[in-house]
Amino acid sequence: MTDTSLPQYKPQDFATDQDVRWCPGCGDYAVLSAVRKALPDLDVRKEDYVFVSGIGCAARFPYYMNTYGMHSVHGRAPAFATGIKLANPKLEVWLVSGDGDLLSIGGNHTMHAMRRNIDLNIVLLNNRIYGLTKGQYSPTSEFGKITKSTPMGSVDYPINPSNMAVAAGATFIARCLDVDVKMLTDIMKRAASHRGLAFIEVLQDCNIFNHGAWFHASQKDKRDDHTVALEHGKPIIFGRERDKGIRSFHGRLKIVDLGHGFGEDELLIHDECDRGRAYLLAQMAHPDFPEPLGVLHCCPEKPPYDELVHNQIAQAVEKRGKGDFNQLVRDTNTWLIEEDTESCLSLED
Repeated sequence: MTDTSLPQYKPQDFATDQDVRWCPGCGDYAVLSAVRKALPDLDVRKEDYVFVSGIGCAARFPYYMNTYGMHSVHGRAPAFATGIKLANPKLEVWLVSGDGDLLSIGGNHTMHAMRRNIDLNIVLLNNRIYGLTKGQYSPTSEFGKITKSTPMGSVDYPINPSNMAVAAGATFIARCLDVDVKMLTDIMKRAASHRGLAFIEVLQDCNIFNHGAWFHASQKDKRDDHTVALEHGKPIIFGRERDKGIRSFHGRLKIVDLGHGFGEDELLIHDECDRGRAYLLAQMAHPDFPEPLGVLHCCPEKPPYDELVHNQIAQAVEKRGKGDFNQLVRDTNTWLIEEDTESCLSLED
């Protein structure tokens, strides 16, 4: 139910007076549009939003949102966001950054934010490249990727962000294309209403340094055959003619052709609550499988970290009182050193 006491916002109410400056055609514009479209429907005051970013092209995001925000340091955005949420759990904290920032130098912080299940919304813009620093390979770049920093091809095996999120314990995991603003907006709304850490991987095109990275999934003539839109409780079907499906054979996923010995009743049913199934879906990838899009996993029953911390604080206050900081600093375990002028030796001695 909408709270009529709150201002009735429109997307433009979340725009700032700053010129939005990304490369023409960058997927960041679509993500920014989706976020601005999602927020007016969430019954939250602008003053209660905080957008946090790290380093990279996406780091400009807080400047373009008419909310509170913080442009933090390289890789440490999850730590800043965690601190903000712990300091004031009533705030709606969003973290927007790229694959290089969150999965390279910031990989440790990202993993632990997921493990703790702190009530944050993390939007990871995955363009499989370092864009701001002009085209070096990133943790998500495919094996053999030729870039300025890997002229003979990368020999790193890429990180699968959603797979990592499943393994680390994130309680809401979704994937979406930057060009699908409707799906992205809907996912943003679901993520915001989720109690716990929500992780959204956005498959994004960097049209300057990695153009076409996700064209198999985003182009109209290829999309239906190379993506599958996940719907909770429904069989996993895809293809331009909706004639293909995903079936589980002894715990392993396989593509089958419908009408050739297989019916819809034999296909895998998508279950957002099943973490094991989400793990299998997160590993599906082009060219062997279609890219899974939508909500892979949603587990609302796990209490978030910030809630547990503040419950402990409340219990401690109830048991021992609010406490006195000065008394804590000057407790029995401290002492005062006074100068004994008679026993001190001077330099002249």
